[in-house]
Amino acid sequence: MWMIPGQNQSWVSEFILLGFSSDPTTNSILFIVFLLIYLSSVLGNGLIILLICLDTHLHTPMYFFLCILAMLDMGSVTTTMPQMLVHLLSHSQTISFAGCWLQMFVFSALCMIEGTFFVVMAYDRYVAICHPLRYTVILNWGICIWLAAGTCICGFLFSLLHTFFTMSLPYCGPNKVNHYFCEGPSVRSLACMHTHIIEMVDQILNVFVGLTPISLIVASYIRIAMAILKIKSTQGRCKAFSTCASHLTMVSLFYGPASYIYLKPKSSYSPEQDKQIALFYNAFTALLNPVVYSLRNKDIKRAFLKVIGHSMAGWI
Repeated sequence: MWMIPGQNQSWVSEFILLGFSSDPTTNSILFIVFLLIYLSSVLGNGLIILLICLDTHLHTPMYFFLCILAMLDMGSVTTTMPQMLVHLLSHSQTISFAGCWLQMFVFSALCMIEGTFFVVMAYDRYVAICHPLRYTVILNWGICIWLAAGTCICGFLFSLLHTFFTMSLPYCGPNKVNHYFCEGPSVRSLACMHTHIIEMVDQILNVFVGLTPISLIVASYIRIAMAILKIKSTQGRCKAFSTCASHLTMVSLFYGPASYIYLKPKSSYSPEQDKQIALFYNAFTALLNPVVYSLRNKDIKRAFLKVIGHSMAGWI
């Protein structure tokens, strides 16, 4: 902490991230578990990006969006997990005020972009199923790039507001954050002033950022379901539904835990429970994304076998 000249008030210059446990043995076990989760997440999403880049048959809007989703997952898990792994093995669990600000901003931005990007992917499935003959016209590459750029701009702007509201508060007392990274509500609970107005503004922002994409996704899938029911062939309906199943699974895994944490009232705030739930939309979503999209996707499997075949041929 440091002192403001001429005042008797000390201000926080760093935070202590408490993580999940203070027991060295438990931390060693958690380090191994989380290291495996992190490496699997990075390698799995990295493999999807590599396959989409190498296989020209995957150069379509659907896989372009999937590639960006994999990048977002890699970015969000890398923003939090490496530092947590270091803290699990070291005696120091501190993070500077500036480092906390940066981590909160980047993580919030990536999560908001990913949440909005699920809307873009739902729109892609809507166009593919409801307007298949006009798919390449409606979702041309210019539109795809604009959609991707627009979600990124919106995500960073909303994250800047969210982070500014939290980090502009005065922190003059305890500096122990009961979390494994600098997450907004956990840090804000340490502020040494009433935060009712800022929490209300932040809650409105969370509702807008959370409920608007969910509403658009639901609207898209209502139209998709109506179109699928009109398909006479049972095989055709199953094929159409299977193209949406992976996306719906990831939307549920992401929005379920995130909505619980950011849309619930402050009165039900539970630090221990929140940091466990945060693992789902942070670490486990990034881990499961490659699995969910690969197991049900013949194109990804075919691209993987092709790359493996070329590699083996090169070695021989």
